[in-house]
Amino acid sequence: MSSIRANPFPMADLLAALENLQQQQNTAALQLGSGSKINQPSDDPAGAAEAVQINDMSSQVDSFQRSIGSINGLLSSADSTLNSVVSVLQRAISLGVEGANGTLSDTDRAAIASELSGIQSQLISLANSTYQGQFIFAGTEQKQPFVADPSVPTGVRYAGNTQTNTVSIGHGYRIQVNLPGSQIFNGPGADMFQAMNDLIQALKSNSGISTASTELGAAFTYITGQRVFYGNALNQAQTQQAFLSTEKVDLSQRQNTVSGADVPAVASQLATDETAINATLGAIGRMPQTSLFDYLK
Repeated sequence: MSSIRANPFPMADLLAALENLQQQQNTAALQLGSGSKINQPSDDPAGAAEAVQINDMSSQVDSFQRSIGSINGLLSSADSTLNSVVSVLQRAISLGVEGANGTLSDTDRAAIASELSGIQSQLISLANSTYQGQFIFAGTEQKQPFVADPSVPTGVRYAGNTQTNTVSIGHGYRIQVNLPGSQIFNGPGADMFQAMNDLIQALKSNSGISTASTELGAAFTYITGQRVFYGNALNQAQTQQAFLSTEKVDLSQRQNTVSGADVPAVASQLATDETAINATLGAIGRMPQTSLFDYLK
């Protein structure tokens, strides 16, 4: 016949059980508060290493998204400015056509030339547009790119450079975010400022007005083509932004799978631990204060 042996000294077991329950309760409380089942590497070394890797990848995605947010503003501003340039040039071309009318008087042509001079100043201002304090069409220079200068044939001097900026918007993915102003406004055979200056002088001299108007039309067509660069760059940036948003969600889901705590289960465990701790404390409180040694005295 088997017999059941009662532990005559259960206090040590009860205290050990109480300590384990309290540690378990602390772990559950920490997981519930942080929402993570890995709060130190020893909780799950492999999981902790993977969680760090995922966090690093998520930080890189955040960095790329910030870069895209910045260049989206730059590209949109550049595109909007060139849209304004195109609109102003359309007005200048209309004035050139009007000025070519042989019935106009010298006074009429002088008035048109004066308006075109104002448009020339407006175009210089647009070509010197800035975004967040930086000149958009100066290449990589940090100074005003276009300066009115009667000593040069075009009447306007370019003070920027021909360099471009690129920005990283993904792993191994960089895009060019600007064109130098000399490329946009001083195209070979399609120099906007040269054409404007030629038209103004033609009106003043009443000679070669039609030719100058055609020259300005060529500059208009050329600049319209250059504007496509900014539309394409903006599309690339926005497409990449959408991709990164999806990647961010995927990384978040991976992070939750690796380290996310099962909140309902942890909350239930916490309540169970609390009940067990109270029961153990009650058992300890009901233990007699004497031991076998007291009876051997």
